[in-house]
Order: sequence, then C-alpha cells, then structure tokens
Amino acid sequence: MLKIIDRYIIRKFLGTFFLTITLILAIAIVFDISEKIEDFITKGASAKEIILDYYVNFLVFYGNLFSSMIVFIATIFFTSRMTSNTEIVAILTGGVSFRRMMWPYFVSATIIGGISFGLSHYVIPKTNVKRLDFQHTYIDRKDDDRFKNIHRQIKQGHIIYFENYNGERQTGYHFTYEIFDGPRMKYKLKSDFIRYDTTAQKWVLDNYVERTITDDGDEKLMVGKRKDTVFDFETDEIVPKLFTVEMMDTPELDRFIAEERLRGSENINFYLIEKHKRTSWPVATYILVLIGVSISSKKTRGGLGLNIAIGLAICVSYIFFMQISTTFATLGNFPPLLAVWFPNIVFAFIAAYLYHIAPK
Repeated sequence: MLKIIDRYIIRKFLGTFFLTITLILAIAIVFDISEKIEDFITKGASAKEIILDYYVNFLVFYGNLFSSMIVFIATIFFTSRMTSNTEIVAILTGGVSFRRMMWPYFVSATIIGGISFGLSHYVIPKTNVKRLDFQHTYIDRKDDDRFKNIHRQIKQGHIIYFENYNGERQTGYHFTYEIFDGPRMKYKLKSDFIRYDTTAQKWVLDNYVERTITDDGDEKLMVGKRKDTVFDFETDEIVPKLFTVEMMDTPELDRFIAEERLRGSENINFYLIEKHKRTSWPVATYILVLIGVSISSKKTRGGLGLNIAIGLAICVSYIFFMQISTTFATLGNFPPLLAVWFPNIVFAFIAAYLYHIAPK
C-alpha cells in the first residue's frame, strides 16, 4: 500500500514540476523573443545561432535557475489538489504518518535537486559559453569598454595600475608597474600611454620612466619616449569580465578564485557568491518542498487559490532575502558564504515551524 502511495505522489510531483517548468519557460521565451527580435535582425544573428547557441542554452540556464521556485509552486499546486480531494486525509487516516508521507516528496526533491546540483557545478558553465558569447555579440555589446583606477597583483609582489584602460582597444593611460621584495620596492615603471601590439605581441609604452633600486639602495633611472616590452600578464587578466566566472565549472572556478586572491582582485566576493549559489539553490529545494507540503496539506477556506498566493508570497520573500544578503556581501563586509546561505537558514526555521503545526 505504501509503495503505491509513494509512486503516486512521486509521479504527481514530477509530472506537475515538468509541466509547470515547461509552461513557464515557454512563456519566458515568447517574452524574450518579443524583446530581442530587433537586436537579432539588426545585428545579423542567424536562425541557427538564435536557436542552438542562445535559446537551447537559455532553457537549460533559466530552467535550472528557477527550479527550486518551480518545485515549490508545483508542490503547493498538486498537494492542494490532493487536499481538496481529501486524498491527504485518506492517507493520514489510513495509518500513514505525516513524516512517512513526506518521504516520496523528498525522493522527488532529491531527483530534481541532484540534477540541479550537477547542472550548476559542471554542465551550465559549459553551456553558458555559447549563450553569453551570443548575448555579448548580438544583445549587450557596447562600444565603450573602459575601466578606471585598476589595481591588480599579477603575481607575488608584482603590482600593476591603470588610471584608465580600454579593454576593446587594449590601451591604457597612466600605467604603473611596481615590483616589491617584501615591503621594499625594487622596481617601478611609469608610462603616460600604453597599448598592446597584437602583431608583435608586445606592449608599447610612450613617455616612460623606469626606476631600478639595487640591494645597496642605489637607484638607476631611465627616461624615454618609447619602449617595447613583454609583461608577465595577458590582456584579459587586467579586467576579467565578471560573466566569465559563469563559464567555469566549479574546479576551474576554485583555481580562478585562488589566482584572483593573489592578484588582489576587488571582485572576490562576487566570485565566491557565484560558487556558493551553485550548492545553496539545490539545497533550497528540500526547504521549499517542506514548506509547500506543510502549507497545502491543510484544508483552508480559500482553497487552492489561497495556497498559491501564500506560495508566491514566500517565493518573493525568499528572492528578496537572497538579493539583500548578496548585495551586502558584494558591496559590504558580509561574508559571501553566510550571505548565500542566510535565506536557506531563515526559511529552514520557517519550514520547521510550519511542519510542527501542520495537521498530523
């Protein structure tokens, strides 16, 4: 008997989830096409690129991104239907405990959460390569790609500075390159203007001043109009695009974060948030499923409509908590790990309370 009930709930759970996610993504694609169709036409995107490079990967990315929320809505929807048809009452009065009834729900949540975990850590970063490249080429491309006041440590003790850098043209103004041995400066190179010669694969400096300090404290000064040289960094390392972390699987992201720590990157918190989100979202599936079942397993006067309204309110609250906490982590001193997991911690307590007061 229990196995029949388990199969029934799992089938209802997964069926409702996949139907809901299909409908939501279909609507999302319709709105996205209507918004971007002009960009596709004017910038010459082919039908193959639009479908295979963008929208196939669009479905994978956004389907996974909102899977926890869709699981929650699906849980409330089909459990409320079961409640209104007195199926929940029949299961409980038949001798099945509320805790035991939750088992097939968590089996379903494990299937969906496991798929989401694998997609987030290993698959989606690879599919994002084509999606984000298409988006950058045909949708978000900007002519002005300048950055100001860039400080980076390219390796231990080697610091570079650009007052202004144009990534598209690979040129910069008021460039400084310093080498330190502990607290002591050994070398400093300053230039009014710097550009990367892609043909010779060298950096060209205009109006430069080169200062070398020996171990004895003597200084050697060189001044010139032009200097061709090679540096131990690539052009894309100066201001790496923030979206590139979305193209790295988790092992690659871990190595990238370690390198960025060495360089003194100001975007470390952003990278850590991206890393921790890949685990927190799948785990949120269990919390939201517990809340959904606890809310919708009790008959209410408002019925299905009221339960869905409550579910949407909880979804909005969860997203709001996530945005607030990650903003504090990105712009303030809030630890990224705590920022990403804070909504799960808060809603885990809410889930425990709702489970405690749910009809048994």
